[in-house]
Amino acid sequence: MANSKKVYIAGGCFWGMEDLFRTRKGIVDTEVGYIGGENENPTYGNHPGHAEGIEITYDTAETDFKEIVDYFFRIHNPTTVDRQGNDRGSSYRSAIFFQNDEEKQIAEEVIAIVNKSNKWEGKVVTTLEPYTKFWPAEDYHQDYLVKNPNGYTCHFERFGTFLDK
Repeated sequence: MANSKKVYIAGGCFWGMEDLFRTRKGIVDTEVGYIGGENENPTYGNHPGHAEGIEITYDTAETDFKEIVDYFFRIHNPTTVDRQGNDRGSSYRSAIFFQNDEEKQIAEEVIAIVNKSNKWEGKVVTTLEPYTKFWPAEDYHQDYLVKNPNGYTCHFERFGTFLDK
């Protein structure tokens, strides 16, 4: 697809993030995996330093990086360090893995907007990390909540957009 780009984010357990993003306008594909860690070929049982992340492929004619980041900050708590719901540890950190200076700048702008809104009780602790490599998770993690509709998630829409429309 000529108009497609990818975004890499992490915000707690990857199942819930994927399940919510998959239905968003302009989202072409989602894949869960590991990103930002120490080892090659990480697995669920061995992914030191990696976050449970999501690779989002989107159609640039339908949505953009800023709208995706806005939604990201609406479906998880970006003010907790290494934690979402019952999940704790650096695997569950809130992170945006930027691929270029423009993405980093947009992420910083949206973080400032989110902080200024005071919708969250604390300030955003989401890390901005340079993209390195995304490692797809095992098949049983892909589309997990589609396969297991009663599975665990701590992700849900908490607010409307932070962006002026």
